[in-house]
Amino acid sequence: MDGTQIPRHVAVIMDGNGRWAKKRLLPRGAGHRAGMERMIALSEHAFDRGVQYCTLFALSTENLLRPKEELDGLFSLFRSYFQKNVLRLKEKKITLRVIGDLSLLPSDIETLVKCGEAETAGGGRGTLTLAIGYGGRQDILAAVNRAVREGKEVTAESFAHLLYTDGIPDPDLLIRTGKELRLSNFLLWQCAYTELYFTEKYFPDFSDKEFDKALEAYASRERRYGKVGK
Repeated sequence: MDGTQIPRHVAVIMDGNGRWAKKRLLPRGAGHRAGMERMIALSEHAFDRGVQYCTLFALSTENLLRPKEELDGLFSLFRSYFQKNVLRLKEKKITLRVIGDLSLLPSDIETLVKCGEAETAGGGRGTLTLAIGYGGRQDILAAVNRAVREGKEVTAESFAHLLYTDGIPDPDLLIRTGKELRLSNFLLWQCAYTELYFTEKYFPDFSDKEFDKALEAYASRERRYGKVGK
């Protein structure tokens, strides 16, 4: 696969951490920890392969309805991630962005997010976007309400600038792990013409080799955007 076949932007719905743990008779928290470790390694591999933008669905607005014990464990993982990995991203010249409603998160995590974004700003090698407290419908509604408040009549292009992903190109490839075959309220506007790839692997088992298989599948497709193919 040559560089021209590498998708510029890959998005990943990281699904199956809890089921991965259940299969091994482990608590759900163990699955989330394994998923966090895989998330870190996978994002590094994606940039090594030439991907310029990598967006990972880490926590949805719906996930915030889970039991307090599970959420506390997830928040602890996020704290650890931002405390330990921001410097690594900066050294690798990767810009960190977080999209979603940060007001839904504990205030200390919101502070860590803002510090991490500021610390890594301007990294020229790529952009890692974490969707935390994110929902696609909520993203669209927030953009609509902003346009209404500002009295704007929008076009498809100008509307895109009102979304959380302003400045990030739409995904070329979206990967979903964990056997489910749906978008689950992720990047609904942005994925209008995105190539979709589904795998039965739970996210902690979604290895670099499995990621490369998704890239190979993408390279074999013809993207027509509604036009007549070759």
